[in-house]
Amino acid sequence: MSDPGSPVRVRMAPSPTGSPHVGLVRTALYNWAFARHHGGTFVFRVEDTDAARNTQHSYESLLALFEWLGLGWDEGPGVGGPFGPYLQSERFDRYADVATRLLDSGHAYRCYCSAEELEERNQRARAEGRAPGYDGHCRDLEDQQRASYEAEGRRPVTRFRMPEREVGFTDLVRGQITFRAEHVPDYVLVRANGHPLYTLVSPLDDALMDITHVLRGEDLLSSTPRQVALHAALADIGVGSGRLPQFGHLPYVMGQGNRKLSKRDPEANALGYRDAGFLPEGLLNYMALLGWSIAEDRDVFGLDEMVAAFDITRVNPNPARFDLKKCEAINAAHLRMLDDDDLAQRMVPHLQAAGVLPTAVTEGQHELLRRAAPLVRERMTTLGEAVDMLGFLFVDDAELVRDAGDVTKLLNESGRGVVKAAHDALAELSAWTTEGVEEALRRALVEDLALKPRNAFGPVRVAVTGRRVSPPLFESLELLGRERTLARLVSAQDS
Repeated sequence: MSDPGSPVRVRMAPSPTGSPHVGLVRTALYNWAFARHHGGTFVFRVEDTDAARNTQHSYESLLALFEWLGLGWDEGPGVGGPFGPYLQSERFDRYADVATRLLDSGHAYRCYCSAEELEERNQRARAEGRAPGYDGHCRDLEDQQRASYEAEGRRPVTRFRMPEREVGFTDLVRGQITFRAEHVPDYVLVRANGHPLYTLVSPLDDALMDITHVLRGEDLLSSTPRQVALHAALADIGVGSGRLPQFGHLPYVMGQGNRKLSKRDPEANALGYRDAGFLPEGLLNYMALLGWSIAEDRDVFGLDEMVAAFDITRVNPNPARFDLKKCEAINAAHLRMLDDDDLAQRMVPHLQAAGVLPTAVTEGQHELLRRAAPLVRERMTTLGEAVDMLGFLFVDDAELVRDAGDVTKLLNESGRGVVKAAHDALAELSAWTTEGVEEALRRALVEDLALKPRNAFGPVRVAVTGRRVSPPLFESLELLGRERTLARLVSAQDS
């Protein structure tokens, strides 16, 4: 058991394969909050030993994701630290050395069984009602049998010798857990080609990096008795601090239909939320709720509040369902808390990505965006919605694209007549203000033409913004300005 008085050290250890999963975000967040709550150290270690599946793009995506989220690490790539290197692909010499020491001490042995032999014995075990798994065939080979296998050209794997007793530990989330010996057979540490497996490198690096707490997904629970036994063997041969980390296994994140959220599910792509315009604080707030709560009657909170309140023993072990609508609602709540300058600045990259704003945003464009921010703050769920809501303010009048369906419904013959009346009324305004625009349009369209507001302002909205749905009309026209508004009302009459 870890020394309760030792400084907390936790690690995030993703593999750079594919797109980062939202489950990784939840695991990293809990580790980060746990470390910050206890004044400990958050380590970022990259498990990139699987060269066939790792990609540079995936590695860069991991870095980009955590930079966007703001979950900075205290040790790891780009930061360094006393236990580096933090890429496992740069630590093979250490793994080979420890594997040899485990063999020499008797904690591991060479196994010559072929894949076909292993499968045959597993099938026999199933037929006889026994649990499948390695049966210890090579555990205690005589030298003569070992020499015979090697003469056949068999290349052995290195297999760990599990203790022939129950293995138990106290899970920080699930309480006391015990595995019977027959359910945890001897397992492979190093392939026949000398390549170390996760089963060796992950717990070994935890020992070498003095990790005190391992908080990870429930899917890894079955590997924990192996790691507990390996930590004891490492301590026996003098590798690492000799302390066993405390384990906490976090609940599954479920998708639709009560099935585990997989990488193939669209909502599983963590970077997709950045691209869609979620706020990092909004996404993290929601991810925190997938297994933990700050209070029974409160869902919206900041990272500082989470750090102050986070208690790993209060994580619910039951599966948590990812609800995109709830995630969007949490994000919208954080959007509403941004001030005008912050909201405007955060909208810029999305407007640039859509070609609405140039790479170099002028002071005038930023000021216009800042003035528009209050008009959309309560209407947006994500920053990406700014493109449709505010794009009309920045596009050239001649390039304004009006929604074809809205044109058909609202800029028909009668609608164009409404637009002409609006143009004529606005052209006579002496002061271009929200109040003046509203008064002129209500008088000309609602009073003089006896139109209901919906019928009066709909054609004007489409003529000026290109869509039936937009920020408040009168405020929008003030921001757009007299000349541009009048020019669009003229061009709409020819639609």
